[in-house]
Amino acid sequence: MIHFVGAGCGAPDLITVRGMHLLEKADVIIYAGSLVNPKLLDYAKADCQVYNSAVMTLEEVLAVMVEAEQEGKDVVRLHTGEPSIYGAVQEQMQELDARKLAYDSTPGVSACFGAAAAMNLEYTLPDISQSLIITRMEGRTAVPEKESIEAFAAHQCSMAIYLSTGMLEKLSERLIKGGYSKDTTAALAYKVSWPEEEIYICTVETLAQTAAEHGITKTALVLVGDVINKSGYSKSRLYAEDFSTEFRAAKNS
Repeated sequence: MIHFVGAGCGAPDLITVRGMHLLEKADVIIYAGSLVNPKLLDYAKADCQVYNSAVMTLEEVLAVMVEAEQEGKDVVRLHTGEPSIYGAVQEQMQELDARKLAYDSTPGVSACFGAAAAMNLEYTLPDISQSLIITRMEGRTAVPEKESIEAFAAHQCSMAIYLSTGMLEKLSERLIKGGYSKDTTAALAYKVSWPEEEIYICTVETLAQTAAEHGITKTALVLVGDVINKSGYSKSRLYAEDFSTEFRAAKNS
């Protein structure tokens, strides 16, 4: 069986229990060596075959999967974070479908959620934002025009922007052009949950300056939105005394 597993955002104990057990049982592990914490490989058994996909092509990854499956081995394809977000998993799954090979998926903790935990942050504060946009700047991979930074910035809700650390000056310009004020609070979250983790609060205008001051050039997530201030929001109605639910009657005031 082939298992696609989310490694989480860095810390080896932030992988799911299911993911950990799959690593422990795996005969073959193919891990995304550029960003997956190698300490996760400590869960592997001694005779497990380990491959680093950072130095492999799609065809080479598939060849290892197919051969292992034909030999009746358990395979873990270990991706960074949550594989459904910028994980390039669909192309692998379609190739496995074409070969009629079975696989399943185990989710992981994406960097935006690891960053929220590190910052004790809630993205969906009443009266401030009830939406989280996960997006990226275009690089080698294009972004549809309707999903431009400007189009999303017009909503002025919470945003988590991946894979854009090398383009922060341009990102700031486009966020401001789209609708955020230059003073909107932002955060630069570097290697969230790793020992090297660094998180800096800044503004949309000072993203590039903040990165330069701290030598951050890659492996960082950009967060944008007034929720980072943790102020000016209304309390949840769910726990209000005058609010009834299926489990609790409203109290008389």
